[in-house]
Amino acid sequence: MVARAEALAKPLVIPTLLKQSIGAALIALVLTSLIVGIKTVDTNEALSFTTRFPSVAWASIGVGLAYLGFGLVRSGMPLAGLIASLAVGVAQASVLLWGGPAKELYLPFEDPVVNWVVVLVAGVIAIRAALALRRGDGTGAAPAGTALGDRIARKFNQASRLLAPLLIAFAITMPFLPFADRRFVDVATLVSTYVMLGWGLNIVVGLAGLLDLGYVAFYAVGAYSYSMFATYLGLSFWLCLPLAGMIAASFGVLLGFPVLRLRGDYLAIVTLGFGEMVRLILINWWWFTGGPNGINNVPRPSFFGIPFERNPPEGTWSFHKLFGIEYSSNHRVVFLYYLILGLALLTCLFSYRIRRLPIGRAWEALREDETACRALGINPTNTKLTAFAIGAMFGGFAGSFFATRQGFVSPESFTFLESAVILAIVVLGGMGSQVGVALAAIVLIGVPEFFRELAGYRMLAFGIGMVLIMIWRPRGLLAVRDPTIRLHPRGGPEPEPAKP
Repeated sequence: MVARAEALAKPLVIPTLLKQSIGAALIALVLTSLIVGIKTVDTNEALSFTTRFPSVAWASIGVGLAYLGFGLVRSGMPLAGLIASLAVGVAQASVLLWGGPAKELYLPFEDPVVNWVVVLVAGVIAIRAALALRRGDGTGAAPAGTALGDRIARKFNQASRLLAPLLIAFAITMPFLPFADRRFVDVATLVSTYVMLGWGLNIVVGLAGLLDLGYVAFYAVGAYSYSMFATYLGLSFWLCLPLAGMIAASFGVLLGFPVLRLRGDYLAIVTLGFGEMVRLILINWWWFTGGPNGINNVPRPSFFGIPFERNPPEGTWSFHKLFGIEYSSNHRVVFLYYLILGLALLTCLFSYRIRRLPIGRAWEALREDETACRALGINPTNTKLTAFAIGAMFGGFAGSFFATRQGFVSPESFTFLESAVILAIVVLGGMGSQVGVALAAIVLIGVPEFFRELAGYRMLAFGIGMVLIMIWRPRGLLAVRDPTIRLHPRGGPEPEPAKP
C-alpha cells in the first residue's frame, strides 16, 4: 500500500518541479541580464557596450533544466533524471567532438568552455541518479555522507604525514627537474606565497575560530614595512624581515582589542573594515606611502650579501663568480623560490608545534565554545590577541617576500579580493588542516596560472567551486575537527569509572 501511494504521488510532484524549475530559470535571467548580458568593450577612442542576451537566455534555460534534473533525483525518480541527463550530456559532447556543421545549430554557447560546463553538470546529475538507483533509496545523497567524508579526510591526513618527507624532498629538488622551466618555478613561488598566507590565516580562522576578512591588511603592512626600511634606510632583507613581522603583529594586536567582544558576522564586518581602512590610508597618505603610485625600486634580496648581478662593482663578488658557474637570470628566480619555500615550511612547523602547546589547545577550545572556554578558566582576551598577533606576523613575513620579489608595491595589490582568495583557500582546504590549505592553494592559485587563456572564467569556476563546497563539505575538503591531543587515543582503552 505504501509503495502504491508513493507511485500515485509521483505524478503530482512533476508539476511542482516544473514550476520550481521555471522559477529558478526566471531568477537566473533577472540576476544575470545586467551583470552578464551587457559587456563593456575597450576601443581606441572610448568604452562601448556589447550585449550577450542570447547566451544569458541559454544559461537561464540551463539553470532550469539542471534544477529539474536534481529535483527528479531528490523526488524519488532517479531513472528519469539519469535518462534525461545522459541524453543531454552525450548529445552535447558528441556535437562538441564530432559535430562539424551541427555545432552552429545545436551548441547554445559560442565559447566551447561553457558548452563543456553543460556536459559536466549533466554528468554530475547522472552520477547522482546512478548512485540513487544503486542504493534504491530515491535520493542522490548517502545517509552517512558527512561521516564518510570525515573518514576519507582523516585517512588522507594520516597518509599525508607519511608522504610529507617525500613531498618536501620533491619541493626541494623541483627547480632542477627537466620539466621545471622558469615559468613553472615562478608559478611554484606564487603558490608557496599563498600557502604561507593560508597557513597564517589558518591560525586565526581554523584554530581560533575567528572569522577574519581583513587579513590582507597585515600582508600590506609587511610589504610596505620592508619597502620603506629597505628603500629609505638601506637595511638588508634579513634585517627587515623580522621587523616587518613584528610591525604586522602589532597591527594584529591593534585589530584584536576592538573586536574582543564580537563574534561571527559582526567580527567579520569589523575585520573587513580594518582591511579597507589600511588600504585607504596607503592611498591617501601619499607623502609617506607614495599614495596610488606606491614605492618603486624596492631592493631585491641577496645571497647573504652576495648579489646576483652579471657585472658587480669592482672588488665585489657575485653569485655566479663565487660558485664558479655561468651567469643566468634563473639564479635569482630559484633563490626566491627557495626563500619562500623555507618561510612556508617554517610557518607550517610553527603552526604544527604551537597547536600542541597550551595556547594552541586554548585556541581550539575558543573555536568550539567561547562560553565554555571562559568557564574553564581560559582568558579569551589573551587567547584572541595571541591568535591575531601570530597570524598577522606570518602575513607580514609573506608581505616582505612579496615586496622583494616584485620590486614594487602599491595599494592595488592589497584589495579585498586578496583577502577573499586567502580565506577561500582556508575554507576550501578545511579549517584547521595544514595539508588541506596547501592543496587548496595549488587548486585555486596554481591551476589557473597554467590556463591563462581561460582567465575570463576564473571567477565563474571559483564561485561554482565554493558553492559546491558549501553544499557537500561546508567545513572544507580535509577538515577533521578532532582535538589535537587526546587523553585516551582513539581505539585505546577507556578510563575506568571512578569508584564510589
